[in-house]
Amino acid sequence: METKTRAVVLRMVKYGESKLVVDMFTEEHGRVAFMVSASNSHKGRNKRRLFQPLSLLYIRYDHRLKPGLQTLREASLAYPLSDLPTHPHKLPIAFFLSEFLCHATRDEQQNLPLFHFIAESVTWLDGAREGFANFHVVFMTRLTAFLGFMPNTEDYRPGYVFDLREGAFRGHVPLHPEFLPVDESAFLSVLLRLRYENMARLALSRQQRNRCTEALLTYYKLHVPDFPDLKSFSVLREITSGLG
Repeated sequence: METKTRAVVLRMVKYGESKLVVDMFTEEHGRVAFMVSASNSHKGRNKRRLFQPLSLLYIRYDHRLKPGLQTLREASLAYPLSDLPTHPHKLPIAFFLSEFLCHATRDEQQNLPLFHFIAESVTWLDGAREGFANFHVVFMTRLTAFLGFMPNTEDYRPGYVFDLREGAFRGHVPLHPEFLPVDESAFLSVLLRLRYENMARLALSRQQRNRCTEALLTYYKLHVPDFPDLKSFSVLREITSGLG
């Protein structure tokens, strides 16, 4: 069945001399992997540029119910990213989030609120001129709501700890080691209330921002099957200092 839909590019891997395997999160069918022909010619190189991390595309393909790679028939930009592909601080965030989403949405079927959240987040980051240093942290916390394991901030009380395994604030320390101490739990309760528009009000050092990211990655590992260590985090943790 021919399908036309919007999609967010998550990963591109070269396959042989003239093909690519491209993972996308689509508006119509959720996660879909495509086989794409892209030679080393000038036209082929231009085609590859469409599939950079977090590119927003219109695509056309023949959707088949059987598992495996789908064949992409056509692709074009749905929203030309002006700043994200070249900005020295935004680009590492894009690489991190594309790898993060590749694993966090691995088994997602059609999920329109999730797709719209991702697409709107990408366009917000692309257009931001300042105040985006906390973007990936706020993105990760807000994404939990769309994946079904967002903590309930109403349960938080001063002095509580956050049980990473149970995804809940507790008035006592759990019997297992997967929890955040009191100060970090208080910090998380604040993060869960932030939006992109007000996140710059929370001043974080690079060390604090990286610690928040580490804690959230641990949370995802506990709630998303086979969630791995992310290679791109080592780059991201070095560039998030001094951003507005």
